[in-house]
Amino acid sequence: MTATANNPIFQIENDYGQSIWMDNLSRTIIESGELKQLIESRGVHGITSNPAIFEKAIAGNAIYDADIEAGIKADKSVEEIYESLIFEDIRNACDILKPIYDQTDGLDGYVSIEVPPTIANDTESTINEARRYYQEIGRENVMIKIPGTSEGLPAFEQVISEGINVNVTLLFSVQSYIDTIWAYIRGLEKRAEKGEDISKIASVASFFLSRIDSKIDDSIDKKLEAGVDRIEKEAKLKDVKGKVAIANAKIAYQKFKEVIQSDRWKALSAKGANVQRLLWASTSTKNPDYSDVMYVDELIGPNTVNTLPPNTIEACADHCSPENRIETDVEKAYQLIENLKDPDVAIDLDQVMDELLEEGIDKFVKPFESLMSSLDSKVKDLATV
Repeated sequence: MTATANNPIFQIENDYGQSIWMDNLSRTIIESGELKQLIESRGVHGITSNPAIFEKAIAGNAIYDADIEAGIKADKSVEEIYESLIFEDIRNACDILKPIYDQTDGLDGYVSIEVPPTIANDTESTINEARRYYQEIGRENVMIKIPGTSEGLPAFEQVISEGINVNVTLLFSVQSYIDTIWAYIRGLEKRAEKGEDISKIASVASFFLSRIDSKIDDSIDKKLEAGVDRIEKEAKLKDVKGKVAIANAKIAYQKFKEVIQSDRWKALSAKGANVQRLLWASTSTKNPDYSDVMYVDELIGPNTVNTLPPNTIEACADHCSPENRIETDVEKAYQLIENLKDPDVAIDLDQVMDELLEEGIDKFVKPFESLMSSLDSKVKDLATV
């Protein structure tokens, strides 16, 4: 893994104003030096993590055994042991990325950690856990992940007003993104009203992509398999496949541009506020018929972040085609979303987004519970050794 001047990732960051973060974290990549190498040779400027990533990192990995044993000896609960493991990884990753944080004046170099997914629908618990995580991790370049649920957004607004960096996750619909950016503005306004500094607060809005196409494509395939009575209808259905997530993201970016032109935002900007960047998440291509870097190439543009799993980072370093495309074909994007309402297509996008949010929470709750269960078993095994 060597640094090359023609690595497209460096071009994306240097020429087009988009930061590339990695959607992966484990003690193995920290201790082996791989994370440091990825920063140097692949231009990784931040890390996102989630319960599914931690389950993969910890379950069945002996690298954590000594710390688990120490937790047992200290009479810690399974939850306390879990937190001690992940907080340690987050702190170490924050330390490795601190030079990026310093070099970019707090734009990049963040490591995201999610509050327990089991409290996604509990505002007060989310506020309390976000405060506790931020305090206990004790790194200025940590970002607390809060789901963009109707209960999560008031928590996000509150902790922003307290000066905590936040990554709002599980955003699918354009409306959920609009709600998020205004919650950010309200949080900053509350802080500014108290005369407190707002220039050191950072936030990203994690807008999910591939899951949207997977769900809609599946629905279209079922309609096609059932048989259509007109060639025109078949063409309309096929024309939508694999295109909704990118169109949706391009529209969200237009909303971002509108908001940062508002008087309310300009007033905050004058006080040193940082824009809440859109972060493209769920960017590995699930359909082998599509380009493995389509969720990178099509959404390059300023004031954005793209968080990529390791395989997509390697694919992008090899064959991404950097160009500012975030504002190309915007009218087509609006038209494509409008076409979903066509009786021949008949896809209720609001319903799809609601289902994806529910499924998204479930996709974090299940691995979290599974990890807790496997940790519980490991604690029992090691306690008897």
